[in-house]
Amino acid sequence: MSADAALPFQLDALGVRGRLVRLGPALDAIIERHGYPLAVARPLAEAMVLCATLATSLKYDGIFTLQIAGDGPIRLLVTDLTTDGALRGYAQFDSWKLAVALGVGNSEAPEGYVPKLFGRGRLSFTVDQGQHTQRYQGVVPLEGATLADCAHTYFRQSEQLPTGIKISARRAIVDGTPHWRAAALMVQQMPQYEAGRIHVDREQREDDWRRAVILMASATDAEMLDPALPAETLLFRLFHQEQPRQFARRPFVARCRCSRERIDRVLRSIKREELDDLRDSKGNVSVKCEFCSTEYAYDDRDLDRIYASAA
Repeated sequence: MSADAALPFQLDALGVRGRLVRLGPALDAIIERHGYPLAVARPLAEAMVLCATLATSLKYDGIFTLQIAGDGPIRLLVTDLTTDGALRGYAQFDSWKLAVALGVGNSEAPEGYVPKLFGRGRLSFTVDQGQHTQRYQGVVPLEGATLADCAHTYFRQSEQLPTGIKISARRAIVDGTPHWRAAALMVQQMPQYEAGRIHVDREQREDDWRRAVILMASATDAEMLDPALPAETLLFRLFHQEQPRQFARRPFVARCRCSRERIDRVLRSIKREELDDLRDSKGNVSVKCEFCSTEYAYDDRDLDRIYASAA
């Protein structure tokens, strides 16, 4: 299985579906480019694998976005995934607040970091399928110690099917080079009709669901993040008695969607006289993509071209 991919599966015996998502090179490409401190990088890694997990559990054609906004040291975290597997993400944070929250000598995000690093805020999911369709958005308050807890809050409040999620992420040094890995394991109870279990009584369904959650939770962080342990092997190790049925993998790649054409459209929507605040030391209007750090510079001739095309 690719290091950046989702492996969907189904436990027919329990009426449960799920997916195992792993990220590696995509995280390196995104996180190391920004040089985020460890206490910011780990939440971003966990958010990206959560985004990929939730997005691949939906049927949509467009962009799935996960956003966390709070009043803590990390004030904003955004990650999104397109249906063709393009993944990206970035974070905004206050270095001073982060240092105060972590304390002297600490650089990594503590366990149960959500209240300390994000403070009070909200978690939102958005599905955008284009300008001619209605956007779907779900918003819940940040409640819980971990991002998995926050996701559970969303599923409970949105009256979705019972869902369990386990998330792991870590940074390791291999041959002197830092590498990030993140993984998520999700199980979800299927509707009775879809699972073909309309004759199974409620008590049995609840027992089956509890078993699926217990088996999911038994996966260790080491197992989930081990690049030498194939995803298929891990699923069999966890659910061998249920004979997990696996489906086609969904690969991901770190790729930003920014382009000069997109930036042209954004600038064209702003009055020219309002662009002076964006000018750099050379007098050019400079725009930097938050996701990939690419900078786009526009001199006056470029601006003439942009605004002439809008006429």
